[in-house]
Amino acid sequence: MALEVHVVPHVGPLPHIAWQRDLETGILAGSFIVPPNDDAFTGSVELTDEDGSIVVLDVVSGVVCGLDVVMWPELVELPGLAAPVEAREGQVLVPSRAARRGATVLEFDAALTASTDPAARTIHLRFGARRAVEPIRVADRMLLEVDAAGRLAGVWLQDLPDDSGTD
Repeated sequence: MALEVHVVPHVGPLPHIAWQRDLETGILAGSFIVPPNDDAFTGSVELTDEDGSIVVLDVVSGVVCGLDVVMWPELVELPGLAAPVEAREGQVLVPSRAARRGATVLEFDAALTASTDPAARTIHLRFGARRAVEPIRVADRMLLEVDAAGRLAGVWLQDLPDDSGTD
């Protein structure tokens, strides 16, 4: 996967992301509101792997502002799994040049892996090979990981809903 992104400082309070789990389909979704900007890419970034896993990132006005896990990769349970505490606050932007003019969906093939804590309240999704990353807190319960080359490398989902489906 080679989705290049830019990180810019976040101004103001972090947005709240509301997670919802559809118990029938297993889809986990969450998003937050971003002010519109007509000059920036708005659409979806679809990440798929050869095993059929699908993660869709929501992008509004160039800002990654949500996520849907449509088909889960195998979840590996890791006792003690916790998101990084130290992370700078920022916005992760998908440059408009990444999309062909008028495109609303970007598609990337990537090896998708997922780890969870025993309670399934924290999940770490990794895109591609393991590598050094910087965590960027983009919302109160979501961090994105960016590697040294400026590519999206993963996401941390925190305080996920329990089996009732709501957070």
